[in-house]
Amino acid sequence: MKHSEWLEQYFQKVTESSEEGAEAVRFVRANNIRVGMRRARKSVGAFWTLGKNFYLNKVHYTMESALENPRAWTLFVHEVRHLQQGIWTAVSIYGELDAWQYEFRLFKRLTGKTLKPELEELLSLPLNFDRTTLKHAQQLMTKFAGFWYGAWTLPLYPLHKEIEFWITRKQN
Repeated sequence: MKHSEWLEQYFQKVTESSEEGAEAVRFVRANNIRVGMRRARKSVGAFWTLGKNFYLNKVHYTMESALENPRAWTLFVHEVRHLQQGIWTAVSIYGELDAWQYEFRLFKRLTGKTLKPELEELLSLPLNFDRTTLKHAQQLMTKFAGFWYGAWTLPLYPLHKEIEFWITRKQN
């Protein structure tokens, strides 16, 4: 299958899955974000780059499986959420919590499945700037995705807020 043919089919599947999916596809089209498939480490389902790219991990997906797997659609929504957040928020636990909750609420709605306990707990957390909550989210992400996912490397707050916290020692 040609990439362009696959891409239109993938966009159609994501768009038809939900309003979140349709919004993500509109954002990608409006911002000329390149979409494709690349190999990455096993702990990653999909990823975005600073160069306005989105990739599904070839370790987990083929062009054909991405058209039929709701997880491939919700990963798209997750990674586009990061592109919408901007880099400083996207590379923080706060940004990850937002994207994980957005993704897994949608996945749960699309499939009707009960999620693993750590994901159910993650969905119950408030999205706020409480450091205790964000540290707990970081632990749950690591428990679900593993050490190599790298949640432990991210600041809890978006970088500018993290720097402000370390200077003032005041939570936002």
